[in-house]
Amino acid sequence: MVGCVSGRREAAIRLLLLVAITAGFLLPLAWTALASLGVLPDNSSRPPSWRGRATLDHFSEIGLAEPAFWQELATSTVAALVAACVTVAVSFPAAFALARSRFPGNRTLTQAFLVLASLPAMAYVIPLSDLSRRVHLIDTLAGVTLSEAAVTAPLAVFVLHGSLARLTTEWEEAAVIDGAGLARILARVVLPVAAPSVAATLLVMFVLDWNLLLVPLVLTSGEVKTIPVALSDFFTFERELDWPTAAAALIVSLAPLAALVALFHQALESFTLRAPTSTDIG
Repeated sequence: MVGCVSGRREAAIRLLLLVAITAGFLLPLAWTALASLGVLPDNSSRPPSWRGRATLDHFSEIGLAEPAFWQELATSTVAALVAACVTVAVSFPAAFALARSRFPGNRTLTQAFLVLASLPAMAYVIPLSDLSRRVHLIDTLAGVTLSEAAVTAPLAVFVLHGSLARLTTEWEEAAVIDGAGLARILARVVLPVAAPSVAATLLVMFVLDWNLLLVPLVLTSGEVKTIPVALSDFFTFERELDWPTAAAALIVSLAPLAALVALFHQALESFTLRAPTSTDIG
């Protein structure tokens, strides 16, 4: 009886902590959502209160404040999605090779990818900018996309390596005995088992690519503009800040992120961590 009461108390404490942490994360978003509706805090009153009438008019003003906003939203979505796919496509075989290789310094090399992922974006931007200029990809969608993929690739390799290193190798060995090549082993044996990790990594890479500011800011001069760069224009000294319109633009820019998270949430639930069958290998 005492153990049951103690267990309920611990469960209640965990629930309260979870609610408090979630509320802390959602508070800035709720504040921005209210601002996008024209409801702003009135700091001149005591105690502070809210002023303004809720309206959707500020959403229709986004195009006036930033005429190319919808094009920039599409550019960000395409660039982040393609960059995430390129990153995972390149990182998956690299992580597999690293996980299955046994040589002196293997552990050091793996940790080196984490170090590379921890470097500030400026460490990548300068050489990437020079390289993009030399191959005539500066201020192009392809240049921004490939640069974003290059910046996030080390983290993808490190994350996927941790997942692949825990997988058993017996099905891969059986596939080799059956005459399967490396490409077939990766596609028919390893990928189905590692699908949840690959999908989760793809989602994380998309979010990171979407939020990159310095890379597209340095590699473009106005022809190609992503959402983070466009939103930064709302906070320049050259223009008077209309906070409700800027908040509305921010809320709209979250739509692709929310859609992809919802899509991958369903996809991840449909995956199961199971051992591949002979049908998968064949």
